[in-house]
Amino acid sequence: MASLNGGYIGIDQQPEAGTQSAVITTFNSSGTLTTAAKTTQVQYVIVAGGGGGDSAAAGAGGGGAGGYRSSVPGEASGGGASAESLSPVSGSTGYPVVVGAGGNGAAAAGASPALQGSNSSFNSVVSIGGGGAGFVPNPSNSRNGGSGGGASYSNGGGTGTSGQGFGGGGARYTGGSNCGGAGGGGAAEVGESCPAPPAAVPPQRGYDGGDGVASSITGSSVTRAGGGGGCGRFENAGPVGAGGAGGGAPGSNPVDSPNPGGTANTGGGGGGTDIGHPPFSPVAGGNGGSGVVIVKQPEVTFINNVGGVWNLDAVYENRSAGTWV
Repeated sequence: MASLNGGYIGIDQQPEAGTQSAVITTFNSSGTLTTAAKTTQVQYVIVAGGGGGDSAAAGAGGGGAGGYRSSVPGEASGGGASAESLSPVSGSTGYPVVVGAGGNGAAAAGASPALQGSNSSFNSVVSIGGGGAGFVPNPSNSRNGGSGGGASYSNGGGTGTSGQGFGGGGARYTGGSNCGGAGGGGAAEVGESCPAPPAAVPPQRGYDGGDGVASSITGSSVTRAGGGGGCGRFENAGPVGAGGAGGGAPGSNPVDSPNPGGTANTGGGGGGTDIGHPPFSPVAGGNGGSGVVIVKQPEVTFINNVGGVWNLDAVYENRSAGTWV
């Protein structure tokens, strides 16, 4: 039946409401995200690979955590930053996802340096790999990263990346002794350092990796991107360095025992190892944990435009509510 509807004569078409359910996709390795038809923006947690731990023959630091970036409303990114803006996308479109590998730990007794983790990325958002733990004879290793690698022997820790993670702790050598390896930086906390002067150099020991950041993007709270712990040269006369919450590996104890490395798909830093007591049997530093990319397509409520002549009251109401598509 024809009716009068704001100046147009025709059959009234009432809007048909619909809902596109939320979709959460976790990438433990690289792949492609294909968006649903009506998705226009997404939330993400992007964690890079963690840095490798050192094997310094002088007190070994832990690897830095992979960079941590989040756009989940109300949550945090790394380095003390707030959540980023949601990422704009087009519906029914494929987007490449890159998940970074963890960096290798240093070869036994520091024959080659600990390596930085690899970057993770999605839709032009890049998280930087965690820094490898640092040792003076290998000053060119990538101590800087998403979070910085912990120091070995007597140098400073690596720096973190703004909005992604914190720096690694520092070590020192005084009066014929060094204090042990520092903790790698985490997404939420600086790696622990050897006490600074005028404090006396403490007995050989390891220092803790920095903690990571928790997210509930998958529906349950999970902490990721913890820094690796350090260890002493011959032994851990004090505590061994604990891995930071979020997949950071502890320093080895005994110091010449194999290190478990950072937990896979958390971006945790690898733990430090060292030479131990004679006859010396050093092992490689712990590898960093691989990263992860998690993307959430939020629920979308929409109104189908079925064509024909619309009741203008319905047009106005749906345009005002932002549900006209």
